[in-house]
Amino acid sequence: QVRLVESGGGLVQAGGSLGLSCAASGRIFRINAMGWYRQAPGKQRELVATFTSGGSTNYADSVKGRFTISRDNAKNTVYLQMVSLKPEDTADYYCNADVTPYSFSSARNTYWGQGTQVTVSS
Repeated sequence: QVRLVESGGGLVQAGGSLGLSCAASGRIFRINAMGWYRQAPGKQRELVATFTSGGSTNYADSVKGRFTISRDNAKNTVYLQMVSLKPEDTADYYCNADVTPYSFSSARNTYWGQGTQVTVSS
C-alpha cells in the first residue's frame, strides 16, 4: 500500500502565490508518474500538472506559465508552486501517483491523496 500525504494550500488573494507538496510512502519500487489534479465544486476532476512516466512534465493549458511542478526523487515528493493565482484556480487539489510496488513485478497501481483545498479570493 502507498500513502500520499499532501500539505500546503489555503486561502490567498487573487494574484498571490501558494505551494503544495505531496510525499509518497509505503511499498514503492518505482514511481512511474506523479502529479496534481484538481476538482472545483460541481466540476470534474482535471489534470493540473504531472510528471509523466517518461520523465517529462505535462501542464493544463489554464495553468501554463503560472504553475510549476518539481520533484525530489530521493524523498518521493512532488511540489506545485502556484503564482498569479486566479479565483478560477479555487478547487480541491489532489496528488496522484502511478507506482510499481515490487521489483519483481511490472504491476502498477494508482493512488490518490486526500486532497487539500485552495481558495483564491477576488
